This record gives sequence, C-alpha cells and structure tokens, in this order.
Amino acid sequence: MAISVKNYTNRYLVLAILVIMAIWALLFYALLMDEVYDNVDDGLKNQKIEIIREAFKDPSVITDNKTYGINQFIIREVAPREDLDKNNFSRKLIYMPYDEEDEPYRILSTGFFSKDGKAYELEIRTSTVEEDDFLINLAISLSVLYIVIVLSIIIINHFVLRNAWKPFKQTLRNLSQYRFGESKSFQPVKSQVKEFEELNLQIAKMIDRNEMVFEDQKRFLENASHELQTPLAVSIGKMELLLQDEAFNESQLKKLAEAKQSLHRMVGLNKSLLMLSRIENHQYNQTEKIDFNALTKNLLEELEDIYTYKEVQVSLEDKGIFLADCNPELAQILIGNLLRNAIKYNRPQGQIQVVFSERTIRIANDSLGEALNPKYIFERFHKGTQDSTSNGLGLSIVQSILEKYPHLTIQYQFIHNQHVFELIKN
Repeated sequence: MAISVKNYTNRYLVLAILVIMAIWALLFYALLMDEVYDNVDDGLKNQKIEIIREAFKDPSVITDNKTYGINQFIIREVAPREDLDKNNFSRKLIYMPYDEEDEPYRILSTGFFSKDGKAYELEIRTSTVEEDDFLINLAISLSVLYIVIVLSIIIINHFVLRNAWKPFKQTLRNLSQYRFGESKSFQPVKSQVKEFEELNLQIAKMIDRNEMVFEDQKRFLENASHELQTPLAVSIGKMELLLQDEAFNESQLKKLAEAKQSLHRMVGLNKSLLMLSRIENHQYNQTEKIDFNALTKNLLEELEDIYTYKEVQVSLEDKGIFLADCNPELAQILIGNLLRNAIKYNRPQGQIQVVFSERTIRIANDSLGEALNPKYIFERFHKGTQDSTSNGLGLSIVQSILEKYPHLTIQYQFIHNQHVFELIKN
C-alpha cells in the first residue's frame, strides 16, 4: 500500500534515530562508567598514599585496623614479595545493613613496608555507583529524549513538509485536468523548491510535445480520411455507371453491385474510425444542456423512411424529460447509433419502444435471434451473428462517447425476446 512522502520519511527517521540512539547509549554508558571507575581509582590511590604516610608516623594505625571499620580499610601482615606495592583493583558486592542488599564496591589491594621493615597488605574499599540503577535511569532518560525528538521531528515535518508539498499536490490536480488539445488546461504552480520548479518545466515540455503530436495526428487523420473518401466516391460513381451499362449480363451486374456495396462499407468504416479518433482526441469539448427527448424525436423523423420501409412500428412514451450535459454532435451520434441499431437488428413488422424518464432513456426492439453477449457488444469490430456486413463500430462509438461523460452510463438486457438498451443519468 502506497504512503505519503511525509509518512515514508518519518518512518525511516524514527527507525534511524532509534538505532543511532541505541548505539550512542551503549557507547555513552561504557565511557561514563570508565570515567566513574577512573575517578574512584584515583581517589583510592590518594587514600593509599595518605594511609601509608600515617602508618609511618603512627604505627598504631597498623595495629588498630585489622578489620574494616569506619575508615573502610584493613591492614594485614603478609610475607614480603617483590610486587608488594603493586595496585590491584577489583569490584565486589558487599551487604549493606541500611539498604538490606548487596551494594557494589571498588577495592584497591596493595602493600607496603612499615618503618621496622615488615610487609603489610593494605586493602581499601569505597562504595561506587549502582550500575543497574544507573542503567535503568539512563534508559528512562534516553527513552524520554527519543520520544521528544521523534515527536518534534513529526510535528516539524508535518508543518514544514505540508507547506513544501502544497505546490506538488496542486500540480497533480492541475495535471489531472489537462486534456489533449487544451494546453491551457494545465497551469504550472510556482514553488520555491528547486525540484518542483524542475518538475513544472519538464511537464510543460511534455505537454508541448504531446500537443505537437496531437496536432500532427489530427492533421494526419483528417488528411487520410479525405484522401480515402475521394477515391472511394470516384469508385462508387464509376460502379454506378457500369451498372447502367446494358453490355453486362446479370451475373456481371451482380458482382458489380457486390463490389459497390463493399465500397459503401469502406466509406462507412472510414467515417466511423475518423469519428472514434476525434472522440478519443477530445475534439468535442463544447458541452451544453441537451433535451434528449426532443433530440430522439427529431432523429426518428429523419429515420422514418427507413423503419417505415422495414414495416417497423415505433412507440414513444414520455414519463419525464431527460436533460444532460453533452456535446450536441456527440449526443446526436449517441442516440442515432442506438436507434439505427434498433431498426437494423429488428425483425420485419417488429416494434421499437422508446420510453423517456428524468433519469433514463429506454430503447427496446424486437429481436431477430438470441441475446447479445454484454461482455463484447461494446468492443470494436465485434460482430454478432445477425449481420455479417456490419463494421462492428456502432456500439463502440456509443461507449467511447459515454467514457467522456461519467454522469452517463448504458446497460444492455435481453427481456421478452427484446434487445433493451437503457441510457442512465447518474
């Protein structure tokens, strides 16, 4: 699951600070304890010098300190040895009656020779810091520090990054509104962040390239369509002249008629492909409020000769006025294709029922066969079994038009041996 840059940054900052502080805490603890013991050892060395000096001055110091007392040192007679005066430090837990627990002590073991030449061992002890308590206190302090640092970073990032990323979010919103053929639909957002300024510059260059490609494509399609229409029209005209020539027999005339019909199909295919291209290239951007009831009735008047010739009965039922924002040309093509489909794939002496309401237009026609497959009927060049001469683009054009208008959808059903297309306003 994708997350924002702010959360992504905070996640890794929190982890990085946790690792850094843990390593730093261990190093700090080791350094601090080393410094503590170094200071304690220096104190014990000073005590050693003072005790030995005092023992030389007053021999009773040796005899009065055979056990630990208030002075926290003992002196014991030992055998002479070469390293008698060497300092040996150790740690030991000693029971303390006041705390009723063992406390850590630092002990210095050394030796000296008295004034009369006898060897004595000197052992001095002093209480040191309780490492476990110190470690707990250090951990608590660092935990509080860690929480404060993390909260500070999150709060600072929230306000700083929110302001810093505002231009980027606005750029994304503007970019989502960009449409081919409308270069001004994208407005760059000024920012003090160098990377965002570079992003705006690259987006502007990309849009300029897209607009150039878009214009080249439009010109190519229009020119190609025009170049195709001319030879097709000429070929159809010559076919008509040949069909009027009495020199051809019936078989030859039949083949010429089939060739002419194929040329007409090519003309229709060329027009449909050009229409699809124009729709997808957003060349129909002007919209207005369309009265689909009046539009449908006008189109039925234009198609009256066709459905009358096929002896198809058309019935209209007004339950409300269907108004929707749409391009006038695309609205005419949308309804026109649905009506022509209903006429073309109707049975002789069949019926077409058109029902209007405020939210739907229902166009139902009697079927020549079985139900259509709703998964494929809106795909390009998909042809049913009813008409092999169809170019399979009529309903695809309908779908392409509706993709431009999210507030309009279409549904297909096969009910009571009728194909039912319902245009719905969301």
